[in-house]
Amino acid sequence: MWVLVLLATSLFINYIDRGSLSIAAPMIKDELNISPSQLGFLLSAFFWTYALLQPVYGWLVDRLNVYWLLACGFFLWSLATAATGLVHAFATLFAMRLAVGFGEAVSYPAYSKIVALNYPEEHRGLANSIISVGLSLGPAFGIFAGGMLMMRLSWRTFFIGLGLVSLLWLPAWLKWMPKSNVVPSPGAGGAPNLWQFLRLRSAWGTCIGLWCANYVNYFLLTWLPYYLVRHQHFSMGDMAKIGGAGYLASACCSPLSGWLSDRWIRAGGSPTLVRKTFTGGGVALCGISLWFASLGGHFTCVVFFIIGLAFFGVQGSNLYAITQRLAGPHAAGRWTGFQNGFGNLAGVVVPVVTGFVLSRTGSFSWVFAIMALVTLIGAASWFFLVGPVEPVTWGTRDSEELQTASS
Repeated sequence: MWVLVLLATSLFINYIDRGSLSIAAPMIKDELNISPSQLGFLLSAFFWTYALLQPVYGWLVDRLNVYWLLACGFFLWSLATAATGLVHAFATLFAMRLAVGFGEAVSYPAYSKIVALNYPEEHRGLANSIISVGLSLGPAFGIFAGGMLMMRLSWRTFFIGLGLVSLLWLPAWLKWMPKSNVVPSPGAGGAPNLWQFLRLRSAWGTCIGLWCANYVNYFLLTWLPYYLVRHQHFSMGDMAKIGGAGYLASACCSPLSGWLSDRWIRAGGSPTLVRKTFTGGGVALCGISLWFASLGGHFTCVVFFIIGLAFFGVQGSNLYAITQRLAGPHAAGRWTGFQNGFGNLAGVVVPVVTGFVLSRTGSFSWVFAIMALVTLIGAASWFFLVGPVEPVTWGTRDSEELQTASS
């Protein structure tokens, strides 16, 4: 249990680090006298290294000691976060954001590998959902508590303090991390090469499914405060309460859904039915609920926004359990790396698409309608493009045909 708590804590810190620059953006823009286009580059810099390096880390965690690799990545991103508060030029600030993405890119491939190595199928729903609690609580703390701390102190003090305090995670991880590690030799079987992976229909199903879920995730991280304050006309205080309540609902529903899915499997449910129901059904209901939130007044907005975030926690509870079962322990890292690299490209697309639609229509109605459509595409990907949630037999040229034939 301590391992899961520490992984959830690292993801909590991960999401505070990646979102803090957005909160500090107005202060940084004024202090460094940078242009809006330069600010845009700063806000996107994280994703350049984070998305591109996911497949690389996925390959590494399947070949090196995943526990030490996670520790090194955590040390790098914490140090880069602290250093962000010390720089005084655009170029060095841009480099620090690239470094944060470089370090954080190890996180999800490592989490998936660790869960696949240490937890059997009937416990992976709860294990993954406990980790994903950090995904919900991190943005809530970063956006709201982080904003208040920057106002009381300064953005530089916040970044330095956050990076240095985060380093306290490392001694705890080195003490409680698992001591055994399965590292296959470079020529060992049981793991796919890139061509085998790209030919697998289920691999693309999980990539598209994650991209659609991240479309919602990054919309909420980048545009939610603006929507609630400027479009729904909530005060900053009310916006903080609504956002906090939504992310809290997500954090509560994620472990509950993980526990229920594992209980269903232990009672005889097939992993295919169980995992797809929670993941595909959760993402679809999330998108529909958020669309409903945009159709009414204050009360409708608040109720359906919280419901939508609750379903976001539901879908996240089983998403990586599907990947871990399909890939198996020897390939969980590289599958997650490729899937997460593809899925995080949504972070590049969402802000641009949302801004373009708003500039053309002047309304959020089409923004939420597009988001709902994307989540339905994601649900279809999980239900129909992903085949049976059973381990793929790697190392055979007909692994794709076996997977397709059984669907």
